[in-house]
Amino acid sequence: MPMPGNGTTKQLPGCEACFARVNRGLCGDCQPGSPCAVASYKTADREYKVGQDLFSLGEPCDSIFNLLEGWVILYNILDDGRRQILHFALPGAVLGFHPGGGAMMTYGAQALTDIVVSTIPHKALQPIVSQQPEFGLRLAWLVARDCTLAYDRLTSIGRHSARERVAHLLLKLFVRCRAQWPGSHIEEMNLPLTQEDIGDATGLTFVHVNRVLRDLRKDRILEFHYRRLRILDPDKLVDVAGLDPQLVMSWIR
Repeated sequence: MPMPGNGTTKQLPGCEACFARVNRGLCGDCQPGSPCAVASYKTADREYKVGQDLFSLGEPCDSIFNLLEGWVILYNILDDGRRQILHFALPGAVLGFHPGGGAMMTYGAQALTDIVVSTIPHKALQPIVSQQPEFGLRLAWLVARDCTLAYDRLTSIGRHSARERVAHLLLKLFVRCRAQWPGSHIEEMNLPLTQEDIGDATGLTFVHVNRVLRDLRKDRILEFHYRRLRILDPDKLVDVAGLDPQLVMSWIR
């Protein structure tokens, strides 16, 4: 668990303006005006700069982190120093939840952008759920959602070609981001990834990722340049990614 000083504290907002409620977070099911069981247990929201770890591989973690703003990568480091990105967490995600509570973490979590998180001690979860049972269901739903996304990407890494893996990853991130822009039909977005990040997430070398992105641009399917993603042909991208359109819609829901 990050020690004081690893992030800066931020004034707690009122319940009506809390990002954990308005940004599909842990309090997303709270009704306006209802008592907030979480408020008396969570600490002040904490800010982390890009590159800072919320927790590292092998560290004990006795709190959960509700990501309110920014992007986080979950990662593992192999003995030879190679990195595998396991998952990209977007606002609303819950990080650090472990059924053992305080057990050693089997992966690390690092800020991909500047982020804001809300922190709740593991020991507070039982009393919160006792007071507000829907909180427990919400927590289970958020964890299950990210597991489903991770399983889907694991399948892609294990069975897709390099072209399919890159298309699958970029399409998934684009759709997940756009789900947080209600009513938006923009086919372009800032994507805070480097080609190295894409390689670490898909199991490909930098050279291979560069070649795939060049081919996708040449085929007028998408452009990814200087961390900006532009979808040129959504239908072709879905085909290349080897995805059922209904599955794409399920990510939004």
